[in-house]
Amino acid sequence: MAIRTIVWGENIHEQTNEIVRSIYPDGMHNTIADALNRDAAIEATTATLQEPEHGLSEQRLAETDVLLWWGHKDHGAVDDAVVERVARRVWEGMGLLVLHSGHFSKIFKRLMGTPCALKWREAGERERLWVINPRHPIAEGLGENFVLENEEMYGEQFSVPEPLETVFISWFAGGEVFRSGMTWRRGAGNIFYFRPGHETYPTYHDATVQKVLVNGVKWAFNPQGTYAAIHDAPNVPVEQALEPIEERGPKLHEAGEAGYR
Repeated sequence: MAIRTIVWGENIHEQTNEIVRSIYPDGMHNTIADALNRDAAIEATTATLQEPEHGLSEQRLAETDVLLWWGHKDHGAVDDAVVERVARRVWEGMGLLVLHSGHFSKIFKRLMGTPCALKWREAGERERLWVINPRHPIAEGLGENFVLENEEMYGEQFSVPEPLETVFISWFAGGEVFRSGMTWRRGAGNIFYFRPGHETYPTYHDATVQKVLVNGVKWAFNPQGTYAAIHDAPNVPVEQALEPIEERGPKLHEAGEAGYR
């Protein structure tokens, strides 16, 4: 079965900015989904902010293996209930790729637990991305580095937790550097943050960027499926202890009673 993937796009700049619309006439989300669908192992569809439940209903997320997230102009418009719904699915094993300005999205900050802030400059600078973890699956098929001629600068310090792995580091023409490809695990879910993708440049048309996204989806995919039990907090009866024990002392809860949350 193909990896069931959703590309979520805020879909605001494409509607309101002529430059963005000229580069992505069908929206960035569709450009990314089209690139993913050229790989037979991936089946990508899209969802946008403007759809009911932002296109991320309980049922649809339950049938999703990997979610990609791009947002920028209106992170605050994303409903908190949907954010919690996505977080639960990540804990259960759904993969998540957060792209570019999605670093300030509610879902990324929710899962990181930090401000996720950084330096930035919009000057169309050259970005050279160095592959510092060449044996990582996300870097498969890439050379030592690759260049994007025009990109928005993101600079350190990037206030995220220490990553599980760092795959890419970027250098910009203005001198700044940035950890531009990092991974984490939250619960059973794999998370990959990938920096490039400013909307006024054709970044998602770049073949190497598309290759990274394909690799990222395959890496984030959890073939073991949903781990729903991650939410359970069972009150284990004394008689079900693995080794015989004697119940001693007072207790707050009755046998089988649920704990407080």
